[in-house]
Amino acid sequence: MSPERASADSPGQPVSLSQLTTLRLGGPARAFVRVTTADDLVATLTRLDRAGEPVLLVGGGSNLVVSDDGFAGTVVQIANDEVRYDVGSDGSPRVVADAGAGWDAVVADTVDRNLGGLECLSGIPGAVGSTPVQNVGAYGVEMADVLDGVEVLDRTDGTLRWITPTELALAYRTSALKNHDDRVVVRVAMALTDDGLSAPIRYRELAHTLGVEQGERVPVAVVREQVLALRSGKGMVLDADDHDTWSAGSFFTNPIVTDDDLPHILAAIATRVGDVPVPRFAAEGGIKLSAGWLIERAGFSRGYPDETSPVRLSTKHTLALTNRGDATTENLLTLARQVRDGVEAAFGVRLEPEPVLVGCRL
Repeated sequence: MSPERASADSPGQPVSLSQLTTLRLGGPARAFVRVTTADDLVATLTRLDRAGEPVLLVGGGSNLVVSDDGFAGTVVQIANDEVRYDVGSDGSPRVVADAGAGWDAVVADTVDRNLGGLECLSGIPGAVGSTPVQNVGAYGVEMADVLDGVEVLDRTDGTLRWITPTELALAYRTSALKNHDDRVVVRVAMALTDDGLSAPIRYRELAHTLGVEQGERVPVAVVREQVLALRSGKGMVLDADDHDTWSAGSFFTNPIVTDDDLPHILAAIATRVGDVPVPRFAAEGGIKLSAGWLIERAGFSRGYPDETSPVRLSTKHTLALTNRGDATTENLLTLARQVRDGVEAAFGVRLEPEPVLVGCRL
C-alpha cells in the first residue's frame, strides 16, 4: 500500500509533502506536477530548469524526510510506470521498468512469471527509480547484483542516455546518483533468470526460515512469501492501519568501521553489555556492524521512548523511526539525534541516516 496520493495533479497547484511520503511528514510545496511519461518528465524539468525554479523529485516517497517548512519550489512526482520484458546482451531475460513504477509490483510480476533475481527484494516500498540511487538491498541481495543498466535524463542538456552499472559506482546504500540532481533516473533494466529458482540464499535468517543451507536456491514464489513474512514481522511492509510502518524503513545504515577501530569498539561493547557475540560482517572498507543491534544495546528498545510519544522506534524493529499519527518532522529528527548520539556515546560509532533529508538535517 502506498501513501495517499495527493489530489493535486496539475502544474502550479500546491501540495503537502506529507501526502507523498511514507512517513506522512513534511510541509507544503509551492507547486506540484505529476508526470506520467518520460517525454513529460523531460519537458517538465526542462521548463522548470530554464525558469530557475527549485525542483524536488519524488517517486514513492519511501526514502524522504522533508522539513516541516516544506519545499520552496515545485515538487515533480515521477509516475511513469510502464514495465516490459526483453532479452539482455547475454541472452538472459530482463525486465525494464519505468522509474515511477511501484517497486514491489514489479517484483511480484517477475515472480508471477517464474523469473528469478528480485524475490529477496520483495516488500520494499517506493518506486523503481530510487532503487539504483540507493543501491537498495535486503536479505543478501542488492541492486548491484541484478542491475543491467539505467536510463537517465541529463538535466544539463536535456538528453536521455543509458549508463552501465559500472558508471554508477554502486556501493553500500549509495551510488554516483545519490545526493546529486543533475541526472534523473527514467528507466531501470534488471537481469533475471528463467529457471524458476531464486538467487543463492545468502542471508542467514532467510536461509533458516526457509529451512535450507546458505547458498542454496529455492523456488522464487517460496522466497517471496517468506521475505514478505519476515518484513511484515518487522513492520517493513506498508500498512496504513499500522503506525509501525509509517516510516522511511531503516533510518540508519549499518556502520562500516575500520579494522583499526574495531578493537576499541568491541572493548566499549564488552564494558557496557559484557562478553557477548557481536554481529559483524566483512565489507568493502572494513567491518560492517549491525545498527539495530547497537541501538538496542545502547539502551533504545523497541517502542522507545513510550506509547505517548508522537514518534517512536518501531515496536517491531529498532531501525525504523515511526510517526504515530500526529508527529512533526522535528519530532522525528529529535528522536534520531538522541539515538545517534546515544550510540556514539556508548560505543564510539556514529550512525548515518539512510533517507534523503530535504530542508533539514540531523
